[in-house]
Amino acid sequence: MRILLAAPRGFCAGVDRAIEIVELALSIYGRPVFVRHEIVHNRHVVERLRGMGAVFVDDLAEVPGGAVVVFSAHGVSPAVREEAARRGLRPIDATCPLVTKVHLEARRHAAEGREILLIGHGGHVEVEGTMGEAPGRIRLVESVADAERVEVRDPARVAYLTQTTLSVDDTRAIVEVLRRRFPRIAGPPQEDICYATQNRQNAVKGLAPRIDLLLVVGAPNSSNSRRLVEVSRAAGVRAELVEEAADIDPTWLAGVGTLGITAGASAPEDLVGSIVERLRTLGGEEPVEVPTVVENVRFALPAEVARPPS
Repeated sequence: MRILLAAPRGFCAGVDRAIEIVELALSIYGRPVFVRHEIVHNRHVVERLRGMGAVFVDDLAEVPGGAVVVFSAHGVSPAVREEAARRGLRPIDATCPLVTKVHLEARRHAAEGREILLIGHGGHVEVEGTMGEAPGRIRLVESVADAERVEVRDPARVAYLTQTTLSVDDTRAIVEVLRRRFPRIAGPPQEDICYATQNRQNAVKGLAPRIDLLLVVGAPNSSNSRRLVEVSRAAGVRAELVEEAADIDPTWLAGVGTLGITAGASAPEDLVGSIVERLRTLGGEEPVEVPTVVENVRFALPAEVARPPS
């Protein structure tokens, strides 16, 4: 059985930055450092950081007054920032800069009096943070059907934004409906779906004609990982989401001549390596990488960890 590795795959610049922020915070401020929500959606990453002294919480009420707290890569609403300030916490913002871009767009549209249609998945942490930027002015659109039936107060004063980790093709279909229904709708100056999400989806599309099965390394709660599964299936290729090597069901490999592997933007490369090793014991050959584009993006660190505190 041939094994083809999609490239790029795995960690993106926003995830690299968020993890580095927690590591540096622990080094500079000592343990514990509190992190609101999972820093990224990957159990293995979270457990490693927990072993270093990070404490993950879902609510700031769980953080002692005066403690250091890191906001996850998914972003938080202004209400969360205000609560942190009110309680005297010491926040460090690990929000991905591409998510921050969407937040800034939401604020701008709200300030200019537009109603905002946010394309995304209800309940996702990123969506909750973005919607908190303009309470009462943002409506969630999750599907083409939603786009067909959503009503706005003034079709001349409406804008759309998107979650950063969506399927490019699904989002395009939703935007087409919104533009047909509201010809004067304002959109983002640049695509909201992040470069890494697009690159990983394009890599899967390029791999699809050459494989019989795709394994996507990622967590079940990782939006971008689930989208990779959907992209593969839309291309007519069976796909399975796996968190680790033990998740592989050998029966999946029956009749598979060529298997592809990719990884969501929050999945570390060592998990891909362990999955390749498991596949080698199940009849897999030495893997071959199939590159598409080279990623060299890097985001600056926040001041709180870029230098020691004075």
